[in-house]
Amino acid sequence: QVQLVQSGGGLVQPGGSLRLSCAASGFTLDSYAIDWLRQAPGKEREGISCIKSSDGSTFYSDSVKGRFTISRDHATNTVYLQMNSLKPEDTGVYYCVTDTECGLRQYGAWGQGTQVTVSS
Repeated sequence: QVQLVQSGGGLVQPGGSLRLSCAASGFTLDSYAIDWLRQAPGKEREGISCIKSSDGSTFYSDSVKGRFTISRDHATNTVYLQMNSLKPEDTGVYYCVTDTECGLRQYGAWGQGTQVTVSS
């Protein structure tokens, strides 16, 4: 059974950092790309980062480029999203999802979502 379990998130002040984790089970990380999506209040869902299944190439939206880093650990079958220099507009619910490949938006399994709130 393909499953994603998220951890991390919470409340942080502007300029702070958080790390989100997405533990995969039922498949290996070279089988699917993993996307991080976020849903901000009153806004459309946004794809913010992706890591390719084949070679681990990474992609970022303009809104997070230079501040967020996606990575993966094959040993623990976990994908991470390191978020630095957080801004209030980064507030939202973050989801990790499997994708056929980065950019295709053919989402399969979803994590349960985790709330990130950036506020002073």
